[in-house]
Amino acid sequence: MSDARESGLALDPKYDANGLVTAVVTDRASGAVLMVAHMNAEALAATRASGEATFWSRSRGRLWKKGETSGNVLRVAEIRIDCDQDALWLIADPAGPACHTGALSCFYRRLADDGLERVD
Repeated sequence: MSDARESGLALDPKYDANGLVTAVVTDRASGAVLMVAHMNAEALAATRASGEATFWSRSRGRLWKKGETSGNVLRVAEIRIDCDQDALWLIADPAGPACHTGALSCFYRRLADDGLERVD
C-alpha cells in the first residue's frame, strides 16, 4: 500500500469518468441503509458546508439537495470514505422518509423466489 490515496490522510476522492463517486447513506440511530446516490466534487463540498446531504442527480443533470421539495433532509453527522476513496458513507439523521416513495429506506424490498417482497 504505497499509494498515498489508500494509506495517507489527504482527502483525494477517486471520481469516475463522469466525475462521480457512490454515496451510501445510513441512519445514525438505527444503522439502517437509507439510500445510495452519487456525488461530484461540488455536491461533496455543498454537503460539507451545509451539513445537509447534497447529491448529483444523474437524471436531472444538476445538484440535488435531499429534501429540497419534501423537507425530508438528511442532516449529516459524519462522512467516511473507503480505502481507495471511490465511495462515501454518509451517516445521517433523517428528517423523514429517505425514499421518494415515502418508505423510510429505499431498500424496502428483498428478492424472493418469485420476485420481490416488502420488508418494511
